Amino acid sequence: MGAPDPGTIADELQYVVGALVRRRRALSTSDDVTPSQVSILKRLDREGPHTVADLARLDKITHQSVTVSAARLVDRGLVRREPDAADGRRKLLVITAAGQSLLAVRRDAGHELLTEAIAARFSPAERRRISASLTLLRRLID
Repeated sequence: MGAPDPGTIADELQYVVGALVRRRRALSTSDDVTPSQVSILKRLDREGPHTVADLARLDKITHQSVTVSAARLVDRGLVRREPDAADGRRKLLVITAAGQSLLAVRRDAGHELLTEAIAARFSPAERRRISASLTLLRRLID
């Protein structure tokens, strides 16, 4: 028997990852933050300050969409605008402590749910196989 078809593996991987993400969102805490807003918060948390134009370009979405999402985040105190030291005409979006806290709560809730599901549904031998598979899958992103 030959190696599985890469296209079949890709299809199954996309399905499983997508389903996990959807399940996580469905069980998410009700914090009234949209997926677009969470995406902005995550990027600012990981990469530091960005302009609206930067975020639109990086996430391949419209400038107007980022402007609306960013305004809501600023209104909620999750992001603040600061002048760009290199170009005073530009405004940078910076995540606040409240924004970082919201991300931490969401991350912890998702982690806890996934940990419980793994413990309940997989034997120790299966968990070892999953762990080994994750090591291989990391090569897709490294």
